[in-house]
Amino acid sequence: MQTRLRNRFGKRWRQNGVTLLELIITISILMILMGAAVPVVRLNVKRAKEVELRRDLWEMRQAIDKYKEAADTGKFRTKVDTQGYPPDLDTLVKGEDLGPDKKVRFLRRIPIDPMTGTNEWGLRSMQDEPDAATWGGQNVFDVFSKSNGTGLDGTKYKDW
Repeated sequence: MQTRLRNRFGKRWRQNGVTLLELIITISILMILMGAAVPVVRLNVKRAKEVELRRDLWEMRQAIDKYKEAADTGKFRTKVDTQGYPPDLDTLVKGEDLGPDKKVRFLRRIPIDPMTGTNEWGLRSMQDEPDAATWGGQNVFDVFSKSNGTGLDGTKYKDW
């Protein structure tokens, strides 16, 4: 908005500026736009965490399957009561000895659960019930998230 004013010598000069009303309207529009963007950002963050959770679960389950396959083919010795499954997740990271100076590892590291922020996962052994919330401790047959949250598809994270 331009206003023509005269200085003390009678010459005209322009004054440029923004009125308070224009400033309030601009800020209000920006607040409305930000209010609409926040839920979209939260949804995208949740979706990214869910993708990461699915990938981590898949990676650990693949490692368990590879361990089981190697144990069943006799590449290393296992305890009798484990039925060829790893005794814990650390065994997948530390690996098993195949012979002198030869070790096979199945995981680089135990991933962090994106929903809980820890590397503590729920475990099920072969002897546990399929929906058991506690681990029997004999072996690791399956892993799941300890989060009580619900995914975007309506299922609980612990059921994935």
